[in-house]
Amino acid sequence: MPEGDTVFLAGKRVEKALAGRELLRADLRHPRLATVDLTGRSVVGVRTAGKHLFLRFSGDLSLHNHLKMDGSWRILRPGARWPMPAHHARAVFENATALVIGFRLHDLELLATEDESRLVGHLGPDLLDPLWTEEHAKRAAANLAADPGRELGLALLDQRVMAGVGNLYKVEICHLLRVTPWTPVSEVDTASVVALARKLLLANAWRHEQSTTGELARGRRNWVYERTRQGCFRCGGRVLVATQGHDVQRRPTWYCPRCQHGPAPSG
Repeated sequence: MPEGDTVFLAGKRVEKALAGRELLRADLRHPRLATVDLTGRSVVGVRTAGKHLFLRFSGDLSLHNHLKMDGSWRILRPGARWPMPAHHARAVFENATALVIGFRLHDLELLATEDESRLVGHLGPDLLDPLWTEEHAKRAAANLAADPGRELGLALLDQRVMAGVGNLYKVEICHLLRVTPWTPVSEVDTASVVALARKLLLANAWRHEQSTTGELARGRRNWVYERTRQGCFRCGGRVLVATQGHDVQRRPTWYCPRCQHGPAPSG
């Protein structure tokens, strides 16, 4: 599932391609939206909130979508060959200079712009909110501290705590804190966790490469995430992987037993 920075960048690219121009084509390929025609309207902006994306149209309308595991937005020139089969397209927008296609989008819904909070009002502070303040940080830290016995890794993935962290950042944040993802929240400084999470997402928000080490070369971008073969980027030791969470929260979780301290699954 995309991290918040991936959705943020997708939103910025879609906004750059569509904002301020009249739509010459607006094709929504969803059963509930098949009769909706947005042709002639203009895109006035794009808002992201955690892993949610809203395209805002003239007339105070917004199109909500969630990329989930496999959704994506592609920006092409009008008339260009599509990079995926047409049956995967869920939204097609075209103006005089750009063709924007949403492939495999999930949870498409058209609603009044003023009602966007109905879909994202339950989220914690958005780590990439351009209006982020110290109050956002304090609220996120308080949300995290509200369940002190919870495993840190699970708390980081809870978008009601703070919005934007996915499995990659969960794993890397825990490594940088030198604790295992199974460590109780009570054993970390929640304000420092929030600050670190925001720092990492901000560092990667404007590029496709996601790096938590500060390096962009392939194979050198992460400390332990998906490094069972290469080893820990810090100490070179063996990286282990185990499952954390249950049902829809179940995720593979990497950690270095030499660098990180705290509880971990046996075996």
